[in-house]
Amino acid sequence: MAPVPRRAQGRGLVLPAVLALISLPAWLVLADAVSFHAANRSNGSLVVSGRRREYLLHVPRSYDPARAAPLVISLHGAGGWPVQQMAMSGWDRLADREGFIVVYPSAAEGVGPRVWRVERGPGLARDVAFIAALIDTLAVTYHIDSTRIYANGISNGGGMSFALSCTLSHRIAAVGLVAAANTLPWSWCTDRRAVPMMAFHGTADPMIPYDGGRSWIASDVFPNIPGWARLWARRNGCGPVPTASQVAADVSRVAYTACAGGADVVLYTVKGGGHSWPGGGALPEWWVGRTTTSIDATAELWAFFRQHPLATGKP
Repeated sequence: MAPVPRRAQGRGLVLPAVLALISLPAWLVLADAVSFHAANRSNGSLVVSGRRREYLLHVPRSYDPARAAPLVISLHGAGGWPVQQMAMSGWDRLADREGFIVVYPSAAEGVGPRVWRVERGPGLARDVAFIAALIDTLAVTYHIDSTRIYANGISNGGGMSFALSCTLSHRIAAVGLVAAANTLPWSWCTDRRAVPMMAFHGTADPMIPYDGGRSWIASDVFPNIPGWARLWARRNGCGPVPTASQVAADVSRVAYTACAGGADVVLYTVKGGGHSWPGGGALPEWWVGRTTTSIDATAELWAFFRQHPLATGKP
């Protein structure tokens, strides 16, 4: 999961080579190009806005067409790809055990690495249209529970999850943000529907600063992470005073409850944690920082998602 993408053209430029390097696990760096493409190809595609878009789909063996299954959408970071997100997050193993379907969409390829276009403009609209069309496509073939569709992602994919909570809140029941690169300002989100959110962020993230501000990755000014969670809680009409707890020596939890429609907001802070997926596949520490094993972000997200189906009443 590479860090954050370019924003608008001419702003926040990131060297494609740096993004690609950050995305590559060590074993892939040593692989030749042919093996890489063979191992990392997607297994599904559709055409949206005149462009072919790809995705990697995992359907558990326990899937029963007679029973509606939840759908988890997991988004890679800038410079990443579906197989990388699958391997790092471990969603497939949990899907096999719990019986939900998981899909890993791919950002559009173009000049440079794959990047979710989380900036104002037609690129974002195309990416949102892709996710909406992907949900529609899967619902034709599989019995998807329309009240239990969830989105999550890391870095740039976390920023895209925020965008989806503001554009597809009538379809996305809850979202998860891991080391999220939120480059869209909060004021951009005019959809005030209460969307449950769980986030994870390390205090030593070298790419998306926990306290906000700029980093070497891009010229964007990133928001303060606890402040971002408070704004989300305000959006959801939560009680003003959160509940704080220590869940591990290096992990603390802040939860905003008493929210509209039960749309809780939860932030896990990893002391000394880097730009990584807690409990997931670790990227090189010298580059992204430490990956904690004190908590499993995927398991926590699924437990949170299960408790928050889409409210069918008024926003």
